[in-house]
Amino acid sequence: MLTAASKIWSKSGVATTTTRAMPFFLSTFPAPTIAAPSVTPLCPPTRQNPSPHPRLPPPPRRPLAFFAAAARLAALSPSRTRAMASLATSTVAAAAAEVTYLSQRDAAEIDEQLMGPLGFSVDQLMELAGLSVAEAVAEVYKLSEHTRVLVICGPGNNGGDGLVAARHLHHFGYKPFVCYPKRTAKPLYSGLVTQLESLDIPFVPVEDLFHDLQGQVDIVIDAMFGFSFHGTPRPPFDDLVQMLVSLSVTDDLAKRPPIVSVDIPSGWHVEEGDVNGGGIKPDMLVSLTAPKLCAKKFTGPHHFLGGRFVPPPISSKYGLELPPYPGTSMCVRIGKAPSVDISSLRENYISPELLENEVMPDPFDQFRRWFDEAVTANLREPNAMALTTVSKAGKPSSRMVLLKGVDKHGFVWYTNYGSQKAHDLSENSNAALLFYWNEMNRQVRVEGLVQKVSEEESEKYFHSRPRGSQLGAIVSKQSTVISGRHVLQQAYKELEQKYSDGSFIPKPDYWGGYRLTPNLFEFWQGQQSRLHDRLQYSQREVDGSTVWHIERLSP
Repeated sequence: MLTAASKIWSKSGVATTTTRAMPFFLSTFPAPTIAAPSVTPLCPPTRQNPSPHPRLPPPPRRPLAFFAAAARLAALSPSRTRAMASLATSTVAAAAAEVTYLSQRDAAEIDEQLMGPLGFSVDQLMELAGLSVAEAVAEVYKLSEHTRVLVICGPGNNGGDGLVAARHLHHFGYKPFVCYPKRTAKPLYSGLVTQLESLDIPFVPVEDLFHDLQGQVDIVIDAMFGFSFHGTPRPPFDDLVQMLVSLSVTDDLAKRPPIVSVDIPSGWHVEEGDVNGGGIKPDMLVSLTAPKLCAKKFTGPHHFLGGRFVPPPISSKYGLELPPYPGTSMCVRIGKAPSVDISSLRENYISPELLENEVMPDPFDQFRRWFDEAVTANLREPNAMALTTVSKAGKPSSRMVLLKGVDKHGFVWYTNYGSQKAHDLSENSNAALLFYWNEMNRQVRVEGLVQKVSEEESEKYFHSRPRGSQLGAIVSKQSTVISGRHVLQQAYKELEQKYSDGSFIPKPDYWGGYRLTPNLFEFWQGQQSRLHDRLQYSQREVDGSTVWHIERLSP
């Protein structure tokens, strides 16, 4: 997110501030909103008299896709949401790291070790692999733009990974359908089929697949053959491979669905890759356990490593160098991150309309409603807000701070009274706050006057903080120049020793809270084609009393 601050000069000549959020990076998830925790999730209607040979599903209505994404986001735990958000931050480190590529022999030996002395079962590994594939797909191909997923499964373990991925993608809100022409009779595979059928995920026979997949599907997952395959694909997989080859030679991604290959692009030699140059050219490769030697020949934009089940004995024995997984994620990007044309980054927001007759008449109540929904959706730090201040000379500056209290009197945060923002506020009490909840396509702007909270209020909050945060507030002479991080670390260590007995830590005089008393709110809801909803609350005098007036602003 980019936070833009600008000056607005009032009639009195004092500079006031306005702050807006400008989307800069694509988000991991589409932008749902949660109406209330008690809302019953929307479910697709049960099919009546389903055909034994279902056709490809039609393009979904966007509102249904939106609510499916909302239900998915509501189900995520805070740690899972943070893990998905942290995927992007791991890209640079993972891309720079050395990665071990496995031969076919080593890959087979590692599988034998995992399912032998190390105690893994094939269904455990398959579950972890399929989840990794689903997470990698969700990381790159956003639900708002890529809903229909065709999963082509082979008869072996690679096909099983595809079946598991289809299940997880369904729970993520995607609409998968499966082509599984040579079903394996083993209980593990029949069980996976039963699981998908219970979720009403269609199985499509080869003969019912569209000859031209362009415009009919949004993603194709190639889960036909893994590292143990050798030789030439037999019918019907030879035709399926050729179908994907024909699809991959279309250079214009806007006209064809991206291809995601699981571990090995089907038809490739496990070590030598696309030997004759006429094989599938996937857009994404999700390597499992560790990338195989053929992955060195992969030239697509998205290479992920998945699995996260390699124990230290395996890493040590085979000298595996693998990138660290971020947070609790099951996949991590490896290789060179794709270059991005910044001007082409855009979201076509999908949101419920924000209407005047549906919002609360009091902006504090409307803010609390949206804030509670952001908390319910498990957004990371929903209380983070951009604070914009303006100096006496009219120079604006912005920074992120954390909201620590809100009521009908205003918005409260705490800081060092010697900081730049504090200096600005001492010269000009006008300030602006901005809350940006990207995953929900929402932002709230608040403008008003700022004053310090009482000493008693600051004292009470200071001693509610963890002791480490109390010491940090004393150590940091915020916004002053220091010679290095060691200065902070040394001062902190000394204070830590001083109060190691658990004694009372006094609040420094230069630390405390501020309260912004609003005179303007704006609630923004992103919509399709940039026809965003903007409802502004401003104060008016009516019959000698101050009331809030709601009006719509053009986007």
